[in-house]
Amino acid sequence: MPHTPEPDEDGLDAVPPPQPVFHVEQALLGALLLDPHRLDDVSGIAADSFSTAAHAALYVAISTLPRPDPAEHAKNTKWLDRVLTTGRKQARGLTATYLHTLVQVCPWPKHAPAYARMVEAEHSRRRLQTAAEHLVHTVHDVSLPHPVQTVLTEADTLAMVVDDIAHRFPPRAGVPPRTPAPSPPPAPDPAEAVEEERILLATATAYPADIDTVRWLLPVDLTLPLHAGLWQCLTALARRQEPVDPVTVLWEAQQRGLLDDGSRPGEILRMLAEPAGSVEHWGERTLQRSLLATAEHTGRRIQAYAGDPANTPYQLVVGARRALADITAVRTRWQQATAPLRCPPPRRRPAPATRAGSPTPTAAHAARPTRATR
Repeated sequence: MPHTPEPDEDGLDAVPPPQPVFHVEQALLGALLLDPHRLDDVSGIAADSFSTAAHAALYVAISTLPRPDPAEHAKNTKWLDRVLTTGRKQARGLTATYLHTLVQVCPWPKHAPAYARMVEAEHSRRRLQTAAEHLVHTVHDVSLPHPVQTVLTEADTLAMVVDDIAHRFPPRAGVPPRTPAPSPPPAPDPAEAVEEERILLATATAYPADIDTVRWLLPVDLTLPLHAGLWQCLTALARRQEPVDPVTVLWEAQQRGLLDDGSRPGEILRMLAEPAGSVEHWGERTLQRSLLATAEHTGRRIQAYAGDPANTPYQLVVGARRALADITAVRTRWQQATAPLRCPPPRRRPAPATRAGSPTPTAAHAARPTRATR
């Protein structure tokens, strides 16, 4: 592998300088080239722990070739020549000059275990970042037939990576990452989310007895603050067994200060007067959207933590586990929502008559399915 130029060499201003781990890997490989027996003191790393293909190929060659006699190794370069020949099978750009450079840049061969620990830490950070990226990508994969189950499986894979890092680097204390968490992502289709939440609120207003069947739905699952507040109004009225209709919900909203943001009472009344479908159906749709949004936010949080090289593996474990706890909480409610019914579904009731001139629900909302498609 040729010498990596500094940014001001040969006018290659676009070439970024190597990261610190690159120099750590050079020091480790140099130590092993100087004293191959120090491989016995190195643990926790493998070829894929290195950041470049050339370094990985050299590590494979060093760790697989028979070790030379120390006295013989000090006199000639036969073993180094075999390392170079073997390494070139995987990285053709390796040169004898680069091996000489590795030997020269190693400060202290006896520090090889410390260098290996640094390489392992950086590899753990890259693994965590990759697993988080996969989770976010899965959330946005519209081709998935069962998005929730696939996303939860990817979240479990991410959790296993975190557990493995915790095994390698047991948290010393509950010190979270210093990196600020990103803001929650917006809904993929905000118009659809708003439409379905409006129907949910209207249907719950028309059938308040059904609110008790969706205890797993929380205000935080709704995308708009007004909608979350109106859901709190509905659940509070139902819990107190007070009359529920658009007018009583509007009054409860006023008592809770929901109209302080400029929301117009007439618009809220019209929204609550247009039910369609079933509370359970729209509740599941809302919860599914909330679960996917939580998974994306969790993935992006962990991406941000892992993308900051200043965070130690201990901090990454603490931050990742706290982020994954959010998915666990929503997963529990999703399991409650989608558990097999233990009793026959209630008899279907006709939707209440709407006022003359009120909008007619679309065909997709006319029926009242008892269960959302998953």
